[in-house]
Amino acid sequence: SGFSPFTATSILKRQKQLRRKNVRFDQVTVYYFARRQGFTSVPSQGGSSLGMAQRHNSVRHYTLCEFAQEQEVNHREILREHLKEEKLHAKKMKLTKNGTVESEEADGLTLEDVSDDDIDVENVEVDDYFFLQPLPTKRRRALLRASGVHRIDAEEKQELRAIRLSREECGCDCRLYCDPEACACSQAGIKCQ
Repeated sequence: SGFSPFTATSILKRQKQLRRKNVRFDQVTVYYFARRQGFTSVPSQGGSSLGMAQRHNSVRHYTLCEFAQEQEVNHREILREHLKEEKLHAKKMKLTKNGTVESEEADGLTLEDVSDDDIDVENVEVDDYFFLQPLPTKRRRALLRASGVHRIDAEEKQELRAIRLSREECGCDCRLYCDPEACACSQAGIKCQ
C-alpha cells in the first residue's frame, strides 16, 4: 500500500520525445586577420595576390542583429566607394570624349573630386547591388603596403602570368574522334575534352 502504481511501457512503443531538431544561432564570432601577400590565389590580372596572416589578431562577438547592422554599414561604405569610382570614370570619359582626346583636367581628377552629394546610396538596395569586385593591381599593392607589407615578392607576378597562360590552353587537339595515343587528355588520365 506504500507503493505508487507502476505502469510498464513497452520498448516497442516508445513515446516520441518532443525534442526540437532545429539549429539555433544567437551569436556571430568574427576573426580578423592581418593582410599578407597571398601566393595561393590567381587574380585575373597582374601580380600581388592578397592573403592573410596565419593567426588572427583580434576577435569580435556580435548578436545576429548587431552583425546584420555591421554588414549593412560596411556594404554601404563599399557601395559608396564603388559608385564614386564609377562617377569619376564617367567624368573622365566625358572630358576625354570617351577616351579619344587627351585631357589634363581628366588626368588630374581623383576620388576627392567626386562629391558625396553626387552619390545616392540611400535609394539603392545594398543587398541587390553588393558583390565582390576584382581589385586592380595598383589597389592590391596599396592594400598590402597599408597593411605593413614592406617587400612585395616580384616573382609572384611572373608565376601568376604563367598560370594564367597555362589555363588558356585546355583540352586536346582531337577532332571528330579521339586517338588515345596522341590525345593529351587521355594521356593525363581524363576524359577527352
